[in-house]
Amino acid sequence: MSDTLTVLYFAAARERTGLSRESLELAPGARVADVLRVLATRHPSLAPLLPHLRVAVNQEFCAADAEVPAGAELALIPPVAGGSGGLFRVVDRPLRLEEVVEAVAGEAYGGLVTFSGSVRNQTRGRRVTKLEYEAYPPMAEKKLAEIGAEVAERFNGTRLAIVHRVGTLQPGELAVVIAAAAPHRKEAFLGCEYAIERLKQDVPIWKKEFYEDGEVWVGLGP
Repeated sequence: MSDTLTVLYFAAARERTGLSRESLELAPGARVADVLRVLATRHPSLAPLLPHLRVAVNQEFCAADAEVPAGAELALIPPVAGGSGGLFRVVDRPLRLEEVVEAVAGEAYGGLVTFSGSVRNQTRGRRVTKLEYEAYPPMAEKKLAEIGAEVAERFNGTRLAIVHRVGTLQPGELAVVIAAAAPHRKEAFLGCEYAIERLKQDVPIWKKEFYEDGEVWVGLGP
């Protein structure tokens, strides 16, 4: 008897396999490492990428020895480009800084700090013509909310909101907007900075840069 598993592919992994998802039949008790071996055999072009990927099972990061439950959803997560009260969204529309400000502002919060991340027109001397952002939206929004909870715990109840855009963006367009509000400015500054750094680590959002002479998934190299 076998268990059915759904595998999700994103960014470079999707390009290597030519699939966004597929189903696998696995023996009961199979572990993440077993799944990766099957995928490496089924998709030889994916094999060199596997050491650079993280694996999420049912939207939680897992180690190679973790058992995969029957009917699970397993996602291959390439390196990411990467609460209380607040807003945590992945959207495919232009962003407004005001939407995150409005989500955290209040009379009890005397300090409010914002961050706007826009598309640069060059990277390391190469002209950028456009960016493409891709995400695993349910997990990305869940991880953004977890960052919000971390910020509230670490920085005296600081409220956080993050909205990240996906799709094709041109130089100058906003890719992410963040707002952090706290009773005092110090916690608001620290909370906003912490959120930016955590976003780069664990949130499954990927960035592909397009140049006049090529393209690359950020974090994976040429």
